[in-house]
Amino acid sequence: MEATTGARVPPKLTGRGQATRARILEHAADLIYAKGVHATNNEQLRRAAGVSGSQLNHYFPTKESLVLAVIAWQAERVLAFHRSERFTGFDSLDGFREWADYYTAYERAYHEGCSLGSLASEIIKTDLDVHEELAGAFDQWRDIFRDGLLQMQRLGRLNADADPARLTNLLLSAYQGGMLLAQIARDVTPLKDALSAAIDYLQTFTTSHETDAPQATGPFQ
Repeated sequence: MEATTGARVPPKLTGRGQATRARILEHAADLIYAKGVHATNNEQLRRAAGVSGSQLNHYFPTKESLVLAVIAWQAERVLAFHRSERFTGFDSLDGFREWADYYTAYERAYHEGCSLGSLASEIIKTDLDVHEELAGAFDQWRDIFRDGLLQMQRLGRLNADADPARLTNLLLSAYQGGMLLAQIARDVTPLKDALSAAIDYLQTFTTSHETDAPQATGPFQ
């Protein structure tokens, strides 16, 4: 499953149509996060996005088609950010440290939690047949981390005892769990502690090739 599978804009759409569709998805994601899937209705979405009922039905004829597109749209945003050069492909400990620093600072400032995780927590409660798409989105996220860790091994920065799949699950779980606790407490400490512990554990598998490299100096180092 590719990151943009469900969010791909049909080729027949004009530029204006693409913009309208994107606006609907953005407001749908906000409403689902705030109210849940069942409490979000067409009238609320129509008013929020500034579209007519016929426009809404044209782009998304069923609630399931809308939810699927929202999942893919939100996943694409998260995955594109993680695939950017900002974190150097997660092929070094510094890349993971910068990732942790960025999200710790972001949560400290905005208290918004994980956009994809929060959306998933609302959608998973429904009886819509979208579990495979949600799982696919998180699988792609894990792939980004796993590929980075595998590259670290190829570069001699991570020893052969490290299991990239298990480390990936640890990092993503620390992030999601830490974000949830930070939101509940309105305090970033649980997220900071969870990510620090996960990355400290990752560091125990690094080699001299990694530890001899210059270390990042993010705001929480």
